[in-house]
Amino acid sequence: MARNLQSGERLRPVDLARGHGLSTQAIRNYEEAGILPAAARTPHGYRTYTSLHAGALRAFLALVPGHGHRTATSIMRTVNQGAVDEAFRLIDESHAQLLDDRRTLRAVESALRDLDPTTAPEPAAASGTDGTFIGPLAGKLGIRPATLRAWERTGLVRPRRDPRTGYRVYDEADVRDARLAHQLRRGGYLLEQIAPLIAQVRSAGGLEPLEAALGDWHGRLSARGRAMLTGAAELEAYLRRRG
Repeated sequence: MARNLQSGERLRPVDLARGHGLSTQAIRNYEEAGILPAAARTPHGYRTYTSLHAGALRAFLALVPGHGHRTATSIMRTVNQGAVDEAFRLIDESHAQLLDDRRTLRAVESALRDLDPTTAPEPAAASGTDGTFIGPLAGKLGIRPATLRAWERTGLVRPRRDPRTGYRVYDEADVRDARLAHQLRRGGYLLEQIAPLIAQVRSAGGLEPLEAALGDWHGRLSARGRAMLTGAAELEAYLRRRG
């Protein structure tokens, strides 16, 4: 091979696989995907690996939890092709995405804090039923009724119709969803980004049970950030080994 793969101890596919609970087929697949450098071959055609391949495998497996399988694969492939700057760009993109996810979480938490749970919906006196009509709700939020109708078309709010008048009636949950959507829209988020959160609030039965989900979200982001540090350390070790 043109590149010196530090041909110390020869390792078989099974030697690499055992240490990480993988199959030998997985090792071969990783090599074919470019995650590992190309293996040398014995006169009988059997693959032989070295400590460099072991380092590449450790780096890849450490990158996956923080960057995902697809991006980790791309990082390792570009490194093994000698395009280290491209690998760094991919890593930067992952960090930027993590930062964006943190900003989204903060915006959601801010929107939830801004929702006043003690504020009751306006009664729709003309209908004789609990709830509020589109005009009073739009006025309360400082938006146009057309905006509420647009949100209804995308599923962000789901008012019922008064059987006598046909008017939209927004109950307490609808008002909550509208206020949450309003806060997130003010934060610059698109309707398609808001819809999953509204669905989660509905499935949780309100805002309070969502606190656990937000705490889990924090934990997952922190774990991802720490995993990125671990991946960076293993990748740096691999880069030094490659020289």
